Parts: sequence; C-alpha cells; structure tokens
Amino acid sequence: MPQPLNDLTEKLLQAARRAGADAADAMVVRGSSQTIEVRNGVLEQAERAEGIDLGLRVFLGQRSANVATSDMRDSTIDEMAERAVAMAKEAPEDPYCGLADASEIATTFDVDALELCDPTPEPTPAQLQEDASAAEAAALRNKNVSQVQAASAGYSARHIHLAATNGFSGGYKRTDRGLSCVAICGTGTEMERDYDGDSRIFQSDLRHAEDIGTSAAERAVARSGARKPPTGSYPVLFDERVASTLIGHLLVAANGSSVARGASWLRDALGQAVLPAGMTLHEDPHRPRASSSRPFDAEGLATQPRDIVADGVLTGWTLDLATARKLGMPSTGNAARGTSSAPSPNTWNVTLTQGEQSRDTLIRDMGTGLLVTSLIGSTINPNTGDYSRGASGLWVENGEITHAVNECTIAGNLRDMLRQIVPANDARAHLSRVVPSLLVPGMTLAGS
Repeated sequence: MPQPLNDLTEKLLQAARRAGADAADAMVVRGSSQTIEVRNGVLEQAERAEGIDLGLRVFLGQRSANVATSDMRDSTIDEMAERAVAMAKEAPEDPYCGLADASEIATTFDVDALELCDPTPEPTPAQLQEDASAAEAAALRNKNVSQVQAASAGYSARHIHLAATNGFSGGYKRTDRGLSCVAICGTGTEMERDYDGDSRIFQSDLRHAEDIGTSAAERAVARSGARKPPTGSYPVLFDERVASTLIGHLLVAANGSSVARGASWLRDALGQAVLPAGMTLHEDPHRPRASSSRPFDAEGLATQPRDIVADGVLTGWTLDLATARKLGMPSTGNAARGTSSAPSPNTWNVTLTQGEQSRDTLIRDMGTGLLVTSLIGSTINPNTGDYSRGASGLWVENGEITHAVNECTIAGNLRDMLRQIVPANDARAHLSRVVPSLLVPGMTLAGS
C-alpha cells in the first residue's frame, strides 16, 4: 500500500528541523497519466507515467532554499533537508520571505464540495483508444478533410499534500480527462488545419468524440482558400476560443509579481477603469468541477472569491505572501507552486461579465472587419501594453462572413482595447476562464 502523503510531508518537516531549519514547508505530489494517440485508425503512440515528487522549502531567518526529489527513502529525505539548509545559509537575505502566521492559515475547507476528483474507475487504454478513433473517424467523414494529423485521448490523476511548520496540513486529489482532434484540409501550399478538443474533471462531462471530430473537420474546412486581408483600421472580433487571451494579458498585468517589479502597464491603475462600465471580472476558486478550483493556496491560506475588476474598475492585485509584503498588502490567497519551486501569484477560475448579444449579432453589426479564430506568436510590451500578434480567421464584409484570412498582424494598445470591448454571450461555463467572444471596435491590421 502506498505511503500516505501526509506522512511523507511530516517526515520532510521533521528532517528540516533536525537539519537546523527555523521553519519549513513540504509538498508531495503523487500522480499517474496515460495518453493514447491514433492515426489512420491505428494506434500510433501510447504513453503511461507514474511517479512521486517531494519538495522541501526551508527558512533560516530571512534566507530560504528549495530542494526536490523523487526518492522516498528516509536517508534521501535527511540528505535533502541537510542540503536545503546548507543552500539557505548561502542564499541572499529576502526581507519578504517566510511562512504565513499561524493565525492566517486555513483551518477548515471542504474539498468534496469542489468535486475535483472523478470517483469512477480510471479509463483503460482500450477505452481511450476507442474515443480517439471515434474522433478521427468523425473528422474523416467530412469529404473535404484530407487527413487527420492527430487524435488523442488522455487521463491523469494527482494526489497533492502540503504541510508546514506553522501548523498547516491539507491535501486533495484531482483528475483530468481530455480528448482532442486536429484535422487538415487541402494539400501542399493549400493545406489548412484546425482543431477541437475538450478537457474535464469528470468523464461524464466530456463532450462526445464524434462531436469533437466533426467540429475539428468543419473548422479546418472553413479555413480553406485563406488569403491576406487588406491593411487598415478595422473592428476585430476575438472568437470565444481566443478571447480569453485578452483577459489573460489583463491578469498578468494585475499580478502582484509584475506590479512589484514595476513591469506592468497597470501599475498605476488601481482604482481606475480598465474595462467598460458594467463589466466585472470575478474570481471563484470554489467553483465545482472547474480546473483551477483550490480549497487552499500553496502557502496554506484559504482561497476566497473576489472581484479583480468590479463595474469596470480594477480593485486589487493578485498576491501571494511575498509579493503582498513587498506591496504592503495582505495576501489574496493566490500562491501557486510546484515541488521544485517557491510560490508565486496565480489566478484561479475567472468569469467575465457576458453581453446580451450573440456572436452572430456582433458579426452582423461590425460591418467589415476580422473574426479572429487563431493567434500566432506574441509581442506584448509589459510596461506600455502595446499589443501585436499574428492572426488568422474569417473576413467579415457588410456583416457577413465571406472568406478565410491568414498571414496578418493585428495591433493596438491593451489599455485602449480593453476599455472598448463589447462582449457576446457565448462563453463556456465549465472553463477556468469563462470569457465570451469579444469585439474590439478598432485595431490596426497589417495584411496585403
């Protein structure tokens, strides 16, 4: 029987104390994963991985060090603790490092309410292959699809436990189930491809393989005959598949790590409007069956719902303990980490206020412009918010989609873009970033 993870974290903490650490925290992750890939109806690749990772962070005054291993032997745990303390002695002092005070740590949390783990049996390789094959077959039923580049199905399960010398101890298990398909239409220089996929915690929530394969094929075919759009200033509608990237740039700029370094175009925007009035960006780490839900953060603090932006106004930063101390604020319970790294701020599930209009209505009303379905590369100036990305998608003329476009660049400034966005009502509620299609009334397009 596998050794309980809470026993392993306690061993790590005891070893740290024996090695001379003033304080310490320990994280253990045990996981397994399997991936099946099918091509031309035949199994092309099968992978399975199982393992355990142990991480230990020690503190000596205002110095700290982090070490990790995959060896559970007692002798190895003692050695890693001694090594961590030796490293901490040589580390520079950091006035902001340290564990949470015992009065700050989470003492009660309901892991079961978050539904992070599917209790049904792990799928067999044969079941995964069946799903991948069904997705590929559905894509190939489209006569305009020349081939399927890849159809894959996967499953993973992880058990995580965190403990610290300040008294915190907690853990949870998480499962993930995914299915994807990449379809190609055309040949040679006329070749175009697109994809569809789904990822869920519960197998029963996963979209049907036939639906995913059919959608991937339709998307690929819609891109056939693509050409460059004209250069100029046009409205740009970010499809729901890519619209969350715009909000992602806002989240990066509102991250306490960026703000503390002075490398954020929002660094002076606290309390100012960053989205249109009436729009809220809400974070909820307790949403059931959502991939970024957490009962507690990586420093043992309780996670809490909050509005990052309320009625268009930026209300606060995303903070872990260290960045909170740098900025003279309390942590927002947003620390994330791996076993081999120190915590850093990270957002959990976010939801942007949806609009009342459908995507089709926005297309009709935008006149002539670009519907972006794919983004390539990125040039974002973190200090000014200047934005430039390669894009492809569909050209809209007089409110109707006329043809596919590619090999173009869209540019603007994120502060101006986000203040003007018009949301559709097509966001998918199960994603960790629930963001609808977003219309930016004017951007610069560089095409033909």
